[in-house]
Amino acid sequence: MDHRFLKLGLLALLVVRSLTAFAAAEEKRVLVRDITMIEGVRENPLVGYSIVVGLNGTGDRFQTLFTSQTLGNVMQRMGVQIPSNLVRMNNVAAVFVTASLPPFARSGMSVDVTVSSIGDAKSLEGGVLLLTPLKGPDGQVYAQAQGPLTLGGYTAGGAGNMKILNHPTVGRIPNGGTVERNLVVDLSRMTTISLMLRDPDFTAAHDIATAINHQFGKEISTVTDSRQVNVQIGSASNLPVPELISQIQNLSIVFRPSAKVVVNERTGTIVMGGDVKLAAVSVLHGGLTVQVTTKFSVSQPNPLSKGSETVVVPDQQLDAHESSAKSIRLAEGASIEDLIDGLQTMGATARDIVAILQAIKAAGGLQAELEVL
Repeated sequence: MDHRFLKLGLLALLVVRSLTAFAAAEEKRVLVRDITMIEGVRENPLVGYSIVVGLNGTGDRFQTLFTSQTLGNVMQRMGVQIPSNLVRMNNVAAVFVTASLPPFARSGMSVDVTVSSIGDAKSLEGGVLLLTPLKGPDGQVYAQAQGPLTLGGYTAGGAGNMKILNHPTVGRIPNGGTVERNLVVDLSRMTTISLMLRDPDFTAAHDIATAINHQFGKEISTVTDSRQVNVQIGSASNLPVPELISQIQNLSIVFRPSAKVVVNERTGTIVMGGDVKLAAVSVLHGGLTVQVTTKFSVSQPNPLSKGSETVVVPDQQLDAHESSAKSIRLAEGASIEDLIDGLQTMGATARDIVAILQAIKAAGGLQAELEVL
């Protein structure tokens, strides 16, 4: 056998293996924990109502009745009897307090709270939130909140000469809430772990179940639908449930993102995935501009004339201009980036591109999901 042909064959085999390894390296792998969540393990919203005090004259006005009533009730609980209709509220503001109770919350934990004005206060800068019970959807108190507010903005000036930075009527209290009631899921009584995909995908669900079965060497995981994968705890192993969940969440699968284009017509924003492809398509785009202007002239009567008066006469002018149509042609399998580059060379604006993408989708040339916000 000629050694030259043997060397060429070995070289070709090495090239094929190198290309295969490069393609495998390009495949994006993600952890199961990044694309799924455990059913029943979630945050819970909390809400409360209270007042913020200590404002520098930027609180609610007198016409905000519920603020005066709340302040009157607070003062009565403190042993001070005052008529609510005589209360001045320049330094007080009524607020809603919101927070999220994390999963497995224990009594004594701290949570961040957000304080939002519900009256006509100008700013909550420098205010202090009074003790506020935070309730869940069931009406039970799960946390208490109190403390000084931090704002990312301010307001200064008055009487028509005012400067406002960001949003001064919403503030936060880092670690301002204290959990008063445990919210614990008893994992030891669970017989099935349900993994919920954040985005429904039959392929990803199948790959997750396959990876779990391969990890434990038995059929313990089944796919319910495009969003749910169930794992039988009793059939898995004798590991504690938290350790079992940790092993499952640290498994990785090949992630194949769906082809999707998201457009926002109001702002002209376009966000596209890298796997979006186009069929062979031609785009013809032109513009028509119509401008109407009105000029006003004054008609003066002749001197010493009787029964005549000065009038204003409008003079309208119409100017229509239609630009010549421009076109681009894209081959089969072109990407959205190729389309955007071609449209930019045509002078199309972001809003024009949004309309063109919708037209291409309607014509069947966009091989992806088009979502309009």
